[in-house]
Amino acid sequence: MKRSVVAVCVLGLLLMAAPALAQADPAAEKIAKLEAAVTAAQSAGDNAWMLMSAALVLMMTGPGLALFYGGLVRTKNVLATMMQSFILMALITVLWAIIGYSLTFAEGTPIIGGLKYMFLHGVGAEPNPDYGSTVPHQTYMVYQLMFAIITPALISGAFAERMKFGAMVLFMILWSLLVYFPLAHMVWGKGGLMNAFLGGKIRCFDFAGGTVVHVSSGVSALVCALYLGKRHGYPHEPMKPHSVVLSVIGACLLWVGWFGFNAGSAVAASALATSAFVNTHFAAAAGALGWSAGEWFRNGKASVLGAISGAVAGLVAITPASGFVKPMPALLIGFSAGLVCYLMVAVVKSKFGYDDSLDAFGVHGIGGSLGALLTGVFATNMVNNGLKDANGHAQAMGLADGNAMQIVNQFWAVLIAWVLAIVGTLVILKVVDLLVGVRVAKEQEIEGLDLSQHGEEAYNFEA
Repeated sequence: MKRSVVAVCVLGLLLMAAPALAQADPAAEKIAKLEAAVTAAQSAGDNAWMLMSAALVLMMTGPGLALFYGGLVRTKNVLATMMQSFILMALITVLWAIIGYSLTFAEGTPIIGGLKYMFLHGVGAEPNPDYGSTVPHQTYMVYQLMFAIITPALISGAFAERMKFGAMVLFMILWSLLVYFPLAHMVWGKGGLMNAFLGGKIRCFDFAGGTVVHVSSGVSALVCALYLGKRHGYPHEPMKPHSVVLSVIGACLLWVGWFGFNAGSAVAASALATSAFVNTHFAAAAGALGWSAGEWFRNGKASVLGAISGAVAGLVAITPASGFVKPMPALLIGFSAGLVCYLMVAVVKSKFGYDDSLDAFGVHGIGGSLGALLTGVFATNMVNNGLKDANGHAQAMGLADGNAMQIVNQFWAVLIAWVLAIVGTLVILKVVDLLVGVRVAKEQEIEGLDLSQHGEEAYNFEA
């Protein structure tokens, strides 16, 4: 009897509460819809920024780098030089789709990724939370592709005017497979040896490619210049740029495109992207002033070519630090890079006599190394608090936060990049040389690569 009374009472209470529960459901549903709308809006904004950033980075290769390098060579080598940048936009894209993205970003060993994403299997609209939780996985993939394109293109500045086109194609394929993909995995891939945020044993800070892009390409460029030897007539015959105007346009496009390169590496339209954007601009400006100041002090005048080279040097140096430092250190990093890279090009290169045609090593190899080391000095959790301790508190980043050990970590990362670039590039050059030969014949070099390699001329003066 008592159980029946209790049951009746409970049933009555449920009937009385039913209207209230019915009224609460619409409110909860409305909140859920609002949260979904906010998430969708954030994803749309982040995705739009990342797609724009990918386009900006592609613009850095063509037309940016193509014009910058193309203006610096002699008239008879303009098309061949620009073709090297352009063909890599096609070549590396196909290689990346087949296996490059997988070797770089699929989980594998600390040195190289696996085959999970081969032929872009599983790379679709759903986000990959390890790399970008608010953008489609395919967006992240195509953004990283643009880095894979421009990195080998930077090397071409060292062997400009003297490498066979077919040898260049084979070299770039092998270099991407054996140098770029492993190094990018070590620094940015999940479980990579130097990934500070996803399980790496060496905590390297490289926000947008100081070691991955600039050290690897710049050091490889030096190896190429030494292996191929000097251009015929260098340094006795004049080999002045045929059009600094083209190079200025290219440098300006590089400066603008670099916002996608660095700020896009935040993988979100966020405050961190703003910080990287500001630092990128400040460093470029300071780099131009640093190079110009050194040139003015040494030669009594500042050249246009020096100013644009200094801006690129500043952009190179701030790349690893852009998402970790404040604006004033960014100015210092840019100015230091402009001055140091100028001394490398004007003094050190002349002293040792190597023919790095377009100063890829002096700007990218040295500028990238300097920027990576200074990242360990100025990185602070006030800008990037991505590293947390067990209690969820932001960890000290660089020396600016009291963590001097980060400079050591950065040094090890730079050293590994140097060693991989030197050994990998030398082995690849030996293989390519045995298979097809790397350097054009003397007669072809004197005639010019435009005609000897492509059967065309850049300028038809008879018209």
